[in-house]
Amino acid sequence: MSSLLFHSVAIAQDEEKTDSTEKKEVKKPKPAKIFESVWIGDNQTVTVPVKKTFEMDISHRFGTVKKGYEDFWGFFAPSNIRLGVSYAPIKNLNVGIGITKSNMIWDGSAKYAIIQQTKGIYPVSVSYFGDVSYDTRKDEDGSIFKYPEDRVMFFNQLIIARKVTRNLSVQVAPSVSHQNSVFGYYYLLDSTGKKGIGKEMKNDHFAISFSALYKLTTVTSVFINYDQPITKHTVGNPDPNLQFGVEFNTSNHSFQLFVGNYALLSPQRNNLYNHNNYKDGEFLIGFNITRLWNY
Repeated sequence: MSSLLFHSVAIAQDEEKTDSTEKKEVKKPKPAKIFESVWIGDNQTVTVPVKKTFEMDISHRFGTVKKGYEDFWGFFAPSNIRLGVSYAPIKNLNVGIGITKSNMIWDGSAKYAIIQQTKGIYPVSVSYFGDVSYDTRKDEDGSIFKYPEDRVMFFNQLIIARKVTRNLSVQVAPSVSHQNSVFGYYYLLDSTGKKGIGKEMKNDHFAISFSALYKLTTVTSVFINYDQPITKHTVGNPDPNLQFGVEFNTSNHSFQLFVGNYALLSPQRNNLYNHNNYKDGEFLIGFNITRLWNY
């Protein structure tokens, strides 16, 4: 009888061990958290907020520091500001809308996390980011935009990122910008000095950005961005962007302070129309403020 009881207990223990082992085996590894914020200076990161997260963004760019004390290193120069909000209605998707002071540009955006870096499964995270913008500045005589659709601009980007170590995260992001019309910015002039209709710039522009962030503490990080134009235009070729900054995070806030060359606060316009050259010292100071609410 005791032998039978001992055998039953042994079987029960084996079953408990088996159940425990199976539970451990089905436990899924968590995706790596590569960046705390959806922003890294003027670039989007691979990060998509968790489902039902509402976000508010304030982005500010001062003037360039080149004039020095004359405009107090750009702080008193004309500035550019963007106000934006976004929401994650479902898992891995974030949609947003914003308005930028320069040219009163409205934008609508979407970012979707395609894959997320997970130990033993995916070595990198990949997200898609798309933006559609509409230029609403006044043009009563039609000298800038001949048709309403000329005001529309598009931006498409594939973001690839990896958390290399506990503190170091890197990212590369190729992109293509499309302007329905570039004549609002650059014109050809004929021999009499009148506006022509020749194409000085291409409507499509390819570029690539490189970013890296290093965590100094749990709430403080430093980062760098470099944006390189690829497409060559007849004239008006844009200058690359070099950016250095620091980021401070809490559970619901992110604050980034940096110096760089981009000032237009619209990815397609920055990539195609930036003419602040870092080699000439045309840097400007900027900051991003992000506030999150989760419902």
